[in-house]
Amino acid sequence: MAAAASRFGVDIEIVGWLMHWLQEALMEHHRLQQQRSRSSTAAAGAQCMTSAVFAARCCRYTNGGKDIAKYKDTKPVAKSVWVELNNSWHELKYHTTVRDNVDYVFIEHMCYQREGTPYGDASGPFADNLFRFALLSLGALEAPLNLPLKRDLATGDPLNEVYGQDVLFVANDWHAALLPLLLTARFRPYGVYANARCCLAIHNLAHQGSHEASRFADIGLPGEWYGTLEWQDPGDKQRKKTINVLKAGIVTSDLLLTVSQGYAAEITGRPQDARVDMLLAQRANKLRGIVNGIDVNEWDPESDKHLAATYSAYDLSGKAACKRALQREMRLPQDPELPVIGFIGRLDYQKGPDLLLDALPILANLDCQVVMLGSGAPDYEARLREATHEFGWFCRGHVGFSVPLSHKIIAGCDILIMPSRFEPCGLNQMYAMRYGTVPIAHATGGLIDTIQDYNPFAKGEGEGTGWTFAPAAIEPMVAALSTAVKLFREEPERWRALQLRCMFNDSSWEHAAQQYESVLCEVMADKVQYTGSRK
Repeated sequence: MAAAASRFGVDIEIVGWLMHWLQEALMEHHRLQQQRSRSSTAAAGAQCMTSAVFAARCCRYTNGGKDIAKYKDTKPVAKSVWVELNNSWHELKYHTTVRDNVDYVFIEHMCYQREGTPYGDASGPFADNLFRFALLSLGALEAPLNLPLKRDLATGDPLNEVYGQDVLFVANDWHAALLPLLLTARFRPYGVYANARCCLAIHNLAHQGSHEASRFADIGLPGEWYGTLEWQDPGDKQRKKTINVLKAGIVTSDLLLTVSQGYAAEITGRPQDARVDMLLAQRANKLRGIVNGIDVNEWDPESDKHLAATYSAYDLSGKAACKRALQREMRLPQDPELPVIGFIGRLDYQKGPDLLLDALPILANLDCQVVMLGSGAPDYEARLREATHEFGWFCRGHVGFSVPLSHKIIAGCDILIMPSRFEPCGLNQMYAMRYGTVPIAHATGGLIDTIQDYNPFAKGEGEGTGWTFAPAAIEPMVAALSTAVKLFREEPERWRALQLRCMFNDSSWEHAAQQYESVLCEVMADKVQYTGSRK
């Protein structure tokens, strides 16, 4: 049995207190643990880390002071920490708050106070991002050793103790991927964190933190560690050497996580950006895919404050009212017989809005309506505006992002289309199913894991929760949409049964939390995977 350990999730941002996947899993895990602690049988079979303390860390990014109100519920920690990075010393201050027995600890430093996003401004990424993200990782590594934030899990009372060295870090994407490298290079050689472990969670392999090789000095490591970061894209004819932060995290982490089994298979079996799939394939035995859950409180058709009417699987009359309200708001004919197809997402190549826009001349003959919401690349935004003008009698688009409108589309549509060319997990399809809106998606990543294809030949009223299509092209997408529209129009009883299967599908965090518990216990029970091959 592995010893109990504290878990720390390291991420670059938490915006507006929208819960990140790790915090959701940790809170659900803690709830499950509390339930078990009330059971006498659970006490006898306690697993590793059942007494774990959870913490989420990010920088205290204020956008030049404009977003300081986001942190109004946090309190400064009395103790600050000095760290050495790139031949200079930096004071890190910490702020903390507790929600649902999860500690949120924010790192304050002058480099996180600029206007813009945590990553850059209108001119592009910040030039010193390597330094800034290395500082974030160092701050996260120093916190368990220095901050007296440990609490009694049973009562929540502060113990005025540090978490200590027996911890498990979960680093998210390339922005925190320096953490396992710094753990290995700057702490373990001195006997610190000898029993700690680090998991790297990959949410989107398209972002790897690739930089010019000359920027290695920004990380503050001796030259002998350069090889851990160096990466040369096998497909680059110029054979240019770079430093790839995500590569360093992949190599030095004890376990790799990603957000669906389908995406785990893709990033180890198909060519990816800079061919990092070749490296991931070598560590495939240490890669685990776990589908995200959704916030079933925020996304609940029975209590959603954004809707014209609430409803449930036992009474769908409110969904019809939501459809009428959406048609009215989007200035479309209020016809219940016309199936409404919705799209919500970033307007970029990954999400495939161009496939839907290119298909509009065909869909115009399908006797349906199309509603689109999104923002992103200027050329895609322009195309959406043009489509609204050209096909406005059946297609309406809103350029921008609106939380209320996204809820209204999820509830008011009959079908949600997700033509993503790649999708590590995807959440909209799970939101849609919870609202009785049938998803149709390109068969990729987490969309494969979460959508069961409709089978019209199954006994009774069929089986499945939607349709997937491949490849990501107009013809198969239109074929899937045509099949769905035909079922909607010609077999209403089967359509209603399909909606109910969607609504009864469990996409909560409970199942994901149980899987994370098992995986995190696994990594703590295993030996340290990387001890420092420096060259």
